[in-house]
Amino acid sequence: MDEAARTKTPSGVVDVLVPVALNQAYSYRVPRGLDLQPGDVVSVPLGAREVIGVVWAENENPDPRLHNRLKEVGEKFDVPPLKQELRSLVDWVANYTLSARGMVMKMTLRMGEHLGPERVRMGVRLVGEVPKRMTSARARLIEILSDGLLHAKSEAAKEAGVSGGVIDGLVDEGTLAIEAMPRALPPPAPDPTFAEPDFSDDQAVAAEAMRTFAAKGDFHAALLDGVTGSGKTEVYFEAVAEVIKRGEQVLILMPEIALTGQFLERFSKRFGVRPLEWHSELTPRTRARNWASIANGEAHVIVGARSALFLPYAKLGLIIVDEEHDQAYKQDEGAHYHARDMAVVRASIARIPIVLASATPSVESEVNARKGRYQRIALPSRFGGQHMPHIEVIDLRREGPMRGRFIAPRLAEKIQIAIERKEQALLFLNRRGYAPLTLCRGCGHRFACTICDAWLVDHRFRQRLVCHHCGFSMHRPQQCPHCQAEESLVAVGPGVERLQEEAASLFPDARTMVLSSDLITSIDAMRTELAEIAEGRVDVIIGTQLVAKGHNFPRLNLVGVIDADLGLGNGDPRAAERTYQMLNQVIGRAGREQGRGVGYLQTHQPEHPVMKALIANDREAFYASEIEARERAGYPPFGRLASLIISGGDRPTTEGYARKLAAVAPIDERIMVLGPAEAPLAVIKGRYRFRLLVKSARNVDLSHYLRDWLAHGPKATGNLKLEVDVDPQSFL
Repeated sequence: MDEAARTKTPSGVVDVLVPVALNQAYSYRVPRGLDLQPGDVVSVPLGAREVIGVVWAENENPDPRLHNRLKEVGEKFDVPPLKQELRSLVDWVANYTLSARGMVMKMTLRMGEHLGPERVRMGVRLVGEVPKRMTSARARLIEILSDGLLHAKSEAAKEAGVSGGVIDGLVDEGTLAIEAMPRALPPPAPDPTFAEPDFSDDQAVAAEAMRTFAAKGDFHAALLDGVTGSGKTEVYFEAVAEVIKRGEQVLILMPEIALTGQFLERFSKRFGVRPLEWHSELTPRTRARNWASIANGEAHVIVGARSALFLPYAKLGLIIVDEEHDQAYKQDEGAHYHARDMAVVRASIARIPIVLASATPSVESEVNARKGRYQRIALPSRFGGQHMPHIEVIDLRREGPMRGRFIAPRLAEKIQIAIERKEQALLFLNRRGYAPLTLCRGCGHRFACTICDAWLVDHRFRQRLVCHHCGFSMHRPQQCPHCQAEESLVAVGPGVERLQEEAASLFPDARTMVLSSDLITSIDAMRTELAEIAEGRVDVIIGTQLVAKGHNFPRLNLVGVIDADLGLGNGDPRAAERTYQMLNQVIGRAGREQGRGVGYLQTHQPEHPVMKALIANDREAFYASEIEARERAGYPPFGRLASLIISGGDRPTTEGYARKLAAVAPIDERIMVLGPAEAPLAVIKGRYRFRLLVKSARNVDLSHYLRDWLAHGPKATGNLKLEVDVDPQSFL
């Protein structure tokens, strides 16, 4: 239905979609005098409570027998309605992922809080004489307000260390006055001509292609394929500038919004202002203000995590998915969707262009580019003439470290040389904590989670043994709980905390820092740490996959990968792809601005195709072999997968239900149902888990097959739970 053709509801009944785990909309009567149209945001009674919902459709033929039993719409909120384009996306995502429409729609309303006009904030100003009765609290407050300016009431109280009652008392005595704070100004518009960059020849060609691409309008997709350090961000900024000139909005999706401090600075240098941010750590007030700015078109460029895809943009003109290969784009709770793929769907529905950017494209995007579905815009060399890192292998079978150590002697020697040259070194190990396992030397007891099928990870910085799957933790004991032996507990294997301990021992004069997600206290703290590294105040960085996500460390010229084989042996069909991408990205942090970067791969499998492709810097060889293997096996993008996870409180009941469900799977020669089998993580949070894997040809409507199967199959009742994941990224 065209937005300009929205008409009044003739029947006086509308269907409202509410943000709960339900797929259908509910019918409500429209009160006299209230004009409601599809997309309007309203409050409606649902059971004993009021909820926020969206008018999804006019109910032109309501059942007259139910008319007097229908409840009325409560209120229409003064916010822009959800456009047809966004409502179509909600329907599409819900249908494709088998998610409840209500839960998908919930994401469009920023979880439904603080809708309506922004609440007026009250401030206080010093206007009268000092009170006769003076206390130390009053004196502190008056000192802060002595500038005569209007201060937010809550902020003034916090700064002075006083309660709101102190402020109220001074207001009653006439010393202070309460006034409404002025509404926050809308975000300033980026200036597309603020600082136009000087491009290399390769960048200039790609930038012109970006401008032409963005100027076309209508739906088309491009893969911006550039090696690490080639300047992809500056190039796609030219597409952003083109869309800003048209007065339209740009959405830039990033996999880790907490790690975008450098990006925000680069954007500011190019356009004169920062973009608007959208992520989970914004305060409720800021989220409300940003949501309103996006919905009414005041926000021009939005940088956000995957949930930003579902915001109600007033005039979206371009979507950019940075680091499009990153696994963080997959949402594994609630609605199981992949933000990259759904971004392509939204661009298609809205008839706008989309750019996918990566130095190591996903196999899906690489195949789409090879088949001509995506336009490939290439950046084959680094900016400024810098060379790609040279990669050497350290065969742990022949030159491994001594027992109890994890940094090979040759790598340690090269790090020492880098430190003496005042250069930085990075040690990469994608394993959090101090050690993945703690056991007793006396009796062999291993510390395992009490409610998961997993070992407890030793976190020495916190002095806790932690389960990374459910969050259970316990204090690290002094003796074995099984045999009561004293000082018999030993850490088995390395984590980044143990690696820092070894680095401190090997390089006692070096400044070290650990970058790991479990050590992040806030976005600001992480950005501060990244700034310290960029400014050269750290000599040796020890990090997990966080360090592989697009950072620029000017002094970093050496990267050592401690266990290059770590991700290859877990039975994941995407294991080779992920390992190649992660190691390519992390080694690509080296030598971006000065000197020649060098990467050292510590591996037991130097002959593995992934290692051979990395060492030879032969990307084509990797993609050719991986694409051939996927096509031969019928894995995505040449086939389709869905995972059904059945979990329950006891093993026999859970397995029995999984077998009954598998037994009634519809017969289709194009579809194979595998299992049920125990999931690799067989127990999480005390729940037993069995998995069915569904594999089909590419041209099969797998979502329709699954929906028909589940509609006619046995229902998960009681303690049983069934989760459907179409296009799974994790196989645990």
